[in-house]
Amino acid sequence: MPVHVERAELPGIGVRHDILTESGRRLSVVSFRDGDRELAIADEDDPDRALETIELTDDEASALAEVLGGSLMLTQLAEMRDRLAGLFTEQIPVRADSPFVGRPLGDTKARTRTRCYIVAIIRETGVLPAPEPADVLNAGDLLVAVGTREGLDKLVQIVGGS
Repeated sequence: MPVHVERAELPGIGVRHDILTESGRRLSVVSFRDGDRELAIADEDDPDRALETIELTDDEASALAEVLGGSLMLTQLAEMRDRLAGLFTEQIPVRADSPFVGRPLGDTKARTRTRCYIVAIIRETGVLPAPEPADVLNAGDLLVAVGTREGLDKLVQIVGGS
């Protein structure tokens, strides 16, 4: 079920985006005109009053967005896998000894060789959804791939260098 997001202009302050959770709690993100932002949890008895606010730096806001976006994508992929027989997802680590460290993703020829799709790269710095063939792989990356069991097993071997 889609979630409804309400946008409210706060004259002289900025913009507030509200999300009403399934349990009835209101979460708000206030983006101030000066670029600052806060995450607010509304009082259950008075939705116009913030029970608690948390100021977020740019890095914290980016990290929170990436964590939520990445976990949502993985959950959606898992749900899709459950609905489609024969289709699996796999998280494949790029080890330091992989022959593809420092090389573009396209060099793996993953889709051509395995009929699997790499749908995201999870990095220490965040999630890179829908990576392009020119995106360079780093040691420690985690490739999120979708394909058949056989194709994913072959992709693990290719990325690992065996």
